[in-house]
Amino acid sequence: MKTYTAVKRRWLRDPATKKAYDALASEYALSELIIRRRIERGLTQKELAKKIGTTQSAVSRLESGRYNPTIDFLRILAKALNRELKISL
Repeated sequence: MKTYTAVKRRWLRDPATKKAYDALASEYALSELIIRRRIERGLTQKELAKKIGTTQSAVSRLESGRYNPTIDFLRILAKALNRELKISL
């Protein structure tokens, strides 16, 4: 299994991808954190989905930034990843 960091590094070598990523950096912050925590726990998207009572495609949408989760969903997700949800402004 490739690590998230290795995959991200490879993708960001492409100038167009890097430019788009930088423009959306704040939007990717949550997605990146979720992916890192999932991989640290050794879970696939399908395994995480089962733990939180959803589908693999829902986890995929969340990780890709195409889904705006509710706070309750994030609490459930954090618990499944053995983390605590903290929100700050």
